[in-house]
Amino acid sequence: MGFRLLLLLLLGIFTVVFMDEGLRFCHDCDFYDGFKCRGPKKRCWKFNLSLKSNKSCTTDHYYYNDPVTGRYLYRYTKLSCNPCEEGMFQVYHDLLRETFCCTDKHMCNTGRDILEKSALFGEDKEHTIHDDVLP
Repeated sequence: MGFRLLLLLLLGIFTVVFMDEGLRFCHDCDFYDGFKCRGPKKRCWKFNLSLKSNKSCTTDHYYYNDPVTGRYLYRYTKLSCNPCEEGMFQVYHDLLRETFCCTDKHMCNTGRDILEKSALFGEDKEHTIHDDVLP
């Protein structure tokens, strides 16, 4: 009985390790303020399985409602390896979460895909007007 369980365990490990899909590595940060991670920035991984929601790295942008202007303003971003479902969700009455999923490459959830940050003309797409601000 014990030998059969060992063989079954080894078969499962062999299947996972030698799959064509492999692993997906992502950034993991609980509080990214748009410029840098305020806290420990880690790497997380997940199996790159055939499920559409499991293949992606997750970027959650949080916006708060400004009662004076009536607009939602950017607050912070959370980067993770959680299963992703794109869209917008109202967490509280004054807090809105916008979720982006990226599946194109490893470490693709950089947090720099905020639509409110405008890119400079003639620069590469990773460089924005906010990158010149000293920490």
